[in-house]
Amino acid sequence: MSIFSKIISGEIPSYKVAEDEQFIAFLDIFPIVKGHVLVVPKKEIDKFFDMPDELLSRMLVFARPIAKAIESCFDCKRCGISAIGLEVPHAHLHLVPINSADDLNFTRPKLKVDPTEMQELQKKIIAALG
Repeated sequence: MSIFSKIISGEIPSYKVAEDEQFIAFLDIFPIVKGHVLVVPKKEIDKFFDMPDELLSRMLVFARPIAKAIESCFDCKRCGISAIGLEVPHAHLHLVPINSADDLNFTRPKLKVDPTEMQELQKKIIAALG
């Protein structure tokens, strides 16, 4: 069972911003920038492009309002998207507020954001989702 499956089951807490029957979205606790959100299918599938067509296309539709909320909440030119999938063997998307391509550089050191600020970021995104 992946760490994401444990988050989905509630075994591990998260800073959830959105959820439906097929997906969950929550703040990355080791973000590359503040406002970095992970979108994860509830069905545990290792590789992003191993997802069935319907799930793959539905994931982008689920992610769209979250990306728009990120763009409205953070000082960024747009919400970047990345599907790397090397850290956790469970397909997922990274939604990241970006101002340059370098903002999607996953090799740079991750931020340490205290729990109080994580809750504030969570509330900000949820409020923007309306």
